[in-house]
Amino acid sequence: MNIKEISTEALAYLGDSVLEIRVREKLVRDGISGSGNLNRASLTYVKASEQADAMHRIIPLLDEEEALVYKRGRNMSGGNVPKSATMSQYRAATGMEVLFGYLHLLGRYDRIDYLFYMAYKNDENIQETETKQ
Repeated sequence: MNIKEISTEALAYLGDSVLEIRVREKLVRDGISGSGNLNRASLTYVKASEQADAMHRIIPLLDEEEALVYKRGRNMSGGNVPKSATMSQYRAATGMEVLFGYLHLLGRYDRIDYLFYMAYKNDENIQETETKQ
């Protein structure tokens, strides 16, 4: 299958779960326990407004191909904008999901780790050890 033929919606669907797993892994590694605590902490990462902020931090780090994939997701039409986000935030978050889904299908796990780290490195819970590209 040619990755460029995969629908934007499918990439966003996959990318949502890629980000969810990264967030869950991070929270568990940070020593957070209890489902209520984990669910509350995960909102810091999975809300559209938070993902949009994170995406804006990593846009300068994207190569040309990654930027095109992000824009493809950002410009995708449709979807239900949550009440807690603006249309702009929702689109940026969708672009982030598409990007992470795309990288996952390419097997670029180190790149996913690096971009995730850079997107959320100002979070006081993230370790100071920076992952290399």
